[in-house]
Amino acid sequence: MGEQQHVKFPQEVIDEYAALGVDLPALFSAGHLGNRMGVQILEASAERVVGVMPVEGNTQPYGLLHGGASAVLAETLGSVGSMLHGGVSKIAVGVDLNCTHHRGVRSGLVTGVATPVHRGRSTATYEIVITDEQDKRVCTARLTCLLREVGPKDTV
Repeated sequence: MGEQQHVKFPQEVIDEYAALGVDLPALFSAGHLGNRMGVQILEASAERVVGVMPVEGNTQPYGLLHGGASAVLAETLGSVGSMLHGGVSKIAVGVDLNCTHHRGVRSGLVTGVATPVHRGRSTATYEIVITDEQDKRVCTARLTCLLREVGPKDTV
């Protein structure tokens, strides 16, 4: 669950990272938390990141998708977009996340789509829209990441 085997990246981005000896799909996984929650990234570029997450296993006591689970999906997708925008010389660090929860979901998969609102030299902001299987909006989130230069202690 949560394996990142089917991530789609633009070939020029894959080539850029491969030249540095970096396995891009492994780098842009959902991380340990995202993997435990079943987050899967399906498509990734600086212009659009798409991922899915199961509702099952990510609910609150009333049986609804937990708002924190939506936040994890949103931050994961927005961070991937920010890192792709920043390129190989930058690291994206989330500095602000807000989520508005519109409706409850009890089962199935939710899909998140992150698109840029602002892509600058030092920050990137993405809007993440999370929908249910009927394409009804469940959550709208906005993530801003600081883009900082890769330092000697940063491992890629």
